[in-house]
Amino acid sequence: MFLYNFFHFRYDTDILLGDILREKPQEADGIDSVVVVDNVPQVGPERLEKLKNVIHKIFSKFGKITTEFYPEADGLTKGYIFLEYAAPTQALEAVKNADGYKLDKQHTFRVNLFTDFDKYMNISDEWETPEKQPFKDFGNMRHWIEDQDCRDQYSVIFEAGERTAIFANDAKEPITFEERARWTETYVRWSPKGTYLATFHQRGIALWGGEKFKQIQRFSHQGVSLIDFSPCERYVVTFSPLIDTKEDPQAIIIWDILTGQKKRGFHCESSAHWPIFKWSHDGKFFARMTPDTLSIYETPSMGLLDKKSLKINGIKDFSWSPGDNILAFWVPEDKDIPARVTLMQMPSRHEIRVRNLFNVVDCKLHWQRNGDYLCVKVDRTPKGTQGVVTNFEIFRMREKQVPVDAMEMKESIIAFAWEPNGSKFAVLHGESPRINASFYNVRNNGKIDLLKMFDKQQANSIFWSPQGQFLVLAGLRSMNGALAFVDTSDCIMMNIAEHYMASDVEWDPTGRYVVTSVSWWSHKVDNAYWLWTFQGRLLQKNNKDRFCQLLWRPRPPTLLSADQIKNIKKDLKKYSKIFEQKDRLSQSKASKELVDKRRTMMEEYHRYRETAQQVYQEQKTIRLELRGGVDTDELDSNVDDWEEETIEFFINEEIIPLGDL
Repeated sequence: MFLYNFFHFRYDTDILLGDILREKPQEADGIDSVVVVDNVPQVGPERLEKLKNVIHKIFSKFGKITTEFYPEADGLTKGYIFLEYAAPTQALEAVKNADGYKLDKQHTFRVNLFTDFDKYMNISDEWETPEKQPFKDFGNMRHWIEDQDCRDQYSVIFEAGERTAIFANDAKEPITFEERARWTETYVRWSPKGTYLATFHQRGIALWGGEKFKQIQRFSHQGVSLIDFSPCERYVVTFSPLIDTKEDPQAIIIWDILTGQKKRGFHCESSAHWPIFKWSHDGKFFARMTPDTLSIYETPSMGLLDKKSLKINGIKDFSWSPGDNILAFWVPEDKDIPARVTLMQMPSRHEIRVRNLFNVVDCKLHWQRNGDYLCVKVDRTPKGTQGVVTNFEIFRMREKQVPVDAMEMKESIIAFAWEPNGSKFAVLHGESPRINASFYNVRNNGKIDLLKMFDKQQANSIFWSPQGQFLVLAGLRSMNGALAFVDTSDCIMMNIAEHYMASDVEWDPTGRYVVTSVSWWSHKVDNAYWLWTFQGRLLQKNNKDRFCQLLWRPRPPTLLSADQIKNIKKDLKKYSKIFEQKDRLSQSKASKELVDKRRTMMEEYHRYRETAQQVYQEQKTIRLELRGGVDTDELDSNVDDWEEETIEFFINEEIIPLGDL
């Protein structure tokens, strides 16, 4: 009875006092919270205070520092220091994130736990074979690119988010590749090159990939609601509004995808303009804008570039070039100082072009996908006039000194979009119901030519094909899903159609197909997605119960050179017969599975027929014996023995009176 009461008391104590017991001092608490930082600059008394401020600024991000000790000898610090944190977890975080931190060209920190020194001192002199780590085979991470029929994949969320499926696109009907219940709790997101599928859960993010969509990695971030990938797919950024403390920033976390390790955490007051961090095209840099400041960080250290932010008074917006490490940002007017757009080269921070602007209300930065052009849409209020005038400032990035051309439009601008890999751009302008769609081309000499204008369009969005030339003018949501398919090579309207209450338009990576959809998240009836050709011919109507989201799986950049692509296009006729045969097969009513089944049945029949004929020939001798030597295998055998007999049959009799004729 005593033992029962004792254990019962211990059980109740653990439950009631669990938080207090966890903070009970442990035997090793004195050193578990201490880190040793090596490769610290050796300074004298006159610079020691400045060094302490720098060290405290760097290492206080990982937790509260309770004690700092700087050993000295001969009037200089020894080049290593001891820092004690309030908790062992904070010390461990400092080791993970500050080890390898580059202070300057001569000093790169090496950070270790103080307790690790005992471990290193007690290392055996005898070689011990490292424990072999099991290899995790996730299969071919780019298997979908090897599809013989070149079918792209897309993800679909339906049944109000209860089910998620991956389909292979086919002109006849979608082919289910994978389907799971409650795969994600909110929505999904593909990585930029299509390697990973990200799913959202209350406790964090999971990444899936390979032929069977196995779980590749998971990142614990309670209440995560937004994510963003680096263009190189090396890092993923997660945001959660639930957890954030002054000592330990957790609102935004940058993770290493391959190792699953947390690289750095950041504070975040608002996620209204996601993504908070914008990445350079190669993933080497990422930047964040705060009031009057632009902070640029470098990978893999995740530290500030040159250890300081850019002070830019009044900065309103910035954007990276999609093709180079160039930053574009704009600053509004301040008293007598005009507004300006600045192009800055990274990491040198050299200003390669500055454009002054006057009477500016607002600016929007639009990069062409290859980074060949930058369009700054400038809303202005010229002096002496009423209303807003829009200027398009076109920066030609590939030319010497980056020349700028300007074009003015006095009508209100609804949408603007560059051709992904060309020099054309499209503009929707005017007021409903007189909305015009204009197409322009930028020449090398800077002249901007109007190619064509379509008037009275029902459109509020522009969607270019990823390969250029073709686009869809769409009137989404309030415009009832009006669609216009345009070929900009000769500026003709290929087709005009409608998908009532369409909320989204998505091009496939090849530019051959485009999907329009009505999401359950925006409209509670008629939820479906329709598949069209780039010319506007409707191929499929796929109705899904409470359909929510469709996303095409991106393709990685091609490995072919520009010359190889040119040669393939030149010799395309050589392969046309093969393609036409495949097209005829795909357009037939029989699906590929049915054709394969029929082919198998035909092959089995031929094998059976050959076997039966062989047996039939082997039994000929037996047949002749049974029939007295008469060969009856052929219809015209033994003609001489035939006897002809004529047989007449009475069928009917009809009597016709002659008087009626």
